[in-house]
Formats: sequence, structure tokens, C-alpha cells
Amino acid sequence: MRSEERKIILSVAAAIVCTAVFLIGGFLGGYFVAVEQAQRGVGPAAQPPEGVDMTPVWKAWQALNEKFVPASVSTSTPMATTTAELNQEKVWGMIGGLAASLNDPYTFFMPPSESEQFATEMQGSFEGVGMEIDVKDGILTVVSPLKSSPAERAGIRAGDLILKIDGESTEGMDTTAAVRKIRGEKGTKVILTVRGEDDADSRDISVTRDVINVPIITTEQRSDGIFVIEVAEFTANAPDLFRKALREFIESGDQRLIIDLRGNPGGYLEGAVEISSWFLPSGAIVVSEDYAGHASNIHHRSYGYDVFTDKLQMIILVNKGSASASEIMAGALRYHGDAALVGDNTFGKGSVQELVPITSDTSLKITVARWLGPDGVQIPYDGIVPDYKVEVTKEDREAKKDLQLAKAVELLGGDPAVGASD
Repeated sequence: MRSEERKIILSVAAAIVCTAVFLIGGFLGGYFVAVEQAQRGVGPAAQPPEGVDMTPVWKAWQALNEKFVPASVSTSTPMATTTAELNQEKVWGMIGGLAASLNDPYTFFMPPSESEQFATEMQGSFEGVGMEIDVKDGILTVVSPLKSSPAERAGIRAGDLILKIDGESTEGMDTTAAVRKIRGEKGTKVILTVRGEDDADSRDISVTRDVINVPIITTEQRSDGIFVIEVAEFTANAPDLFRKALREFIESGDQRLIIDLRGNPGGYLEGAVEISSWFLPSGAIVVSEDYAGHASNIHHRSYGYDVFTDKLQMIILVNKGSASASEIMAGALRYHGDAALVGDNTFGKGSVQELVPITSDTSLKITVARWLGPDGVQIPYDGIVPDYKVEVTKEDREAKKDLQLAKAVELLGGDPAVGASD
């Protein structure tokens, strides 16, 4: 199997990141940076492509060197001042344009400043607004606000379209640039102009940045004999936390389980495979990577923990904020007959990204494959359709009615009117 150190499964979106998705505040799971070889100069040297006339590139380079004069020096973006700095910026711009020419929102170049930001996000919690974003249909989109984050408290919802950031249009903006504008120090504010799917007009939302700390796994033992495990994200420690949650479930004596993946933007592929393995026999396919002939397909299979009998009744909750690894787990457990899905269509993050080091401090994120479910079909761009679709209206949200959870409880024979045990 290819090294998991180079797989990016964000999630959604956006940069799932981004999936493929970038986490704005909070832990950014699912990204493994392989820069050691680039730092040591290991690997084959890049060669000019055969049959490609590079003359226009160098002609444009020369024209810029000879003729360019900045129209204005009034800008908030630091400008290169020396010839060497200017030339380096042009190199980064050429690589960025090369990636952008593919018209894939998940394929883009990260120059030093953005690579440094990326590495910072890898450290864990940091200051921001707490939401996952991605680009879908060419529009910057909220995959999911994180639980109890400033974004969620301010009224940001999964599926919201981000039209402006502090008054600046996001048209043509990729997730990396958006993250850079939205993140900031605790206590400062950012104004997001958003439009929800149910809204005719846009609205301005002021979000105060804060330090983001997200509980990865939470549990609830309901008094009607149903146990709920909520997985907020597939972080590196999620499998171990999920194992402890399963122990709680088994010790509770309950036989009915709800796994809540709503608003889970994804994360580590390995986490989704390992957690799914508690319910699947050894060798069962969880997901496959389709490289379209560039390389052999890779099949990720269950480790076969499979500790439950047929007495287990299980439902998985999903919505449009469920992306990447969440879609992989939900699709696999449904396909193998272990769970029914309740909620809304998932995000639709059906591609695999790989982080390729270009220099010791720059990298390319490239879409290298497609996710195929156990049935051999790619995760739909419009998301996985649940078995029981329960849409949530604006009125339901304002009244704090969780109709999706209520439906899952009803299907498991519980009482939607009761809550957690005392």
C-alpha cells in the first residue's frame, strides 16, 4: 500500500482539505506532510517535458523583467524588493498557474508562507473561527462549522456560501487564500458575507476569533436504551477514543447504537478504516483508490475486529457537513449491511489528494485518485443519499429541533421525547 504519509483526505472540501479541505481554527486532521526527501535532495531530478515548446514562457519572463513597473505601491501585501526575490515570486507564480490550469479546486501550489501556515495547522489547536471550508462549483463553501466554535455560535451553517471576507469578494479565491484571510488572533473579528441554500439574500456575520478546541468523541447513554457516539473528526487519536466509547456502549448493555457523523469534515483515512473495522469482517473493502491507470488501484480493507453480533442495531447520522472520511465510513457500513443512514446528502468529496514537496519549504497538493466505495462506484459529487432523508429547515434550527436524531431514534424503536440517562 502507498505510504499513508502522503495521503490527504480532507475533507471537504474543501482544501475538504481540503478533505482536501482546510480547517479554520481547530485540529487539521488527515494531512501527512512528506518533506524529508525534498530537504535531503532525494528523488529523481525534474526534466523538461518532451514535445513542449517553453519559448513563450521565457519570452514572457524576459518581457516582465524589461518592462514591468508596479501600478501602485499602496498594498497590504508585502512586495519583493530585490531582483532575486522578484524572480523567486515569479517562479512560485508559474507553478501556481500551472496547477490552476487544471481547473481542480483541490489541486494547488503552496509557496513558503502558505506551507508554513499549513505546518502550523498540523500542530493542533490554534486561533481562528472554527470551520471547514472547500470550493464547490467554483464557490467557497462551508463544509461544516465545528461544534461549539465561534463560527457555529455566530450562525454559520454547513452549506453556506461565503461570498465575501471583510468585504472582499471570494470569486476565484482558493481555500488557502481564504484561510489566510479568515484566521487571526483571538479576540479579533472577521466579517463573512454568506448566503445559505434556503436564503434568497446574503447576510453579513461577524465572527470573533478564538482558540479552537474540539472534543473528538462524545458519548450519550439515553434512558430509552439507545447509545449515541458522536465523532467530530477523524484525527490521529480518534480510533483510540472511539475504542473507549465502544467499551462504554458495551458496558451499558444497550444493543442499539447511533453514530453521529454530521458535521464531520473527515481527516485520517486510517482512522475511518480502523473504526469501520469494529463492525466489519476481515478483508471487507472499506474504500478503494482509483488512479485511472496512472498506478495500480489500492484497496483499503477491514482489520476484522468485528466484535458485534447480528443483535446490534445501528444507524449513522449524516448531513452535508459529512465529508471525505465520514463518507467513506458511512458508505462502507451501509454497503456491508451494518447500518442504515439517516439525515441529508453528504458533502460529496470523492477524490484523493497527495502532498508533493517541490522544495524544502514549498509543496503541491494534487488530486491523484478517486475514492471508490465497496461497490466500485465513486462517491457521488452530490454526496451520498441517506436511506432516510430528513431535511432540516431554518425554522427547525431556530427551534433547536433535531428531527434527524428523532428519526434515527424512531427507527431503532426508542422514544424521541426522552434524552440522556441521569
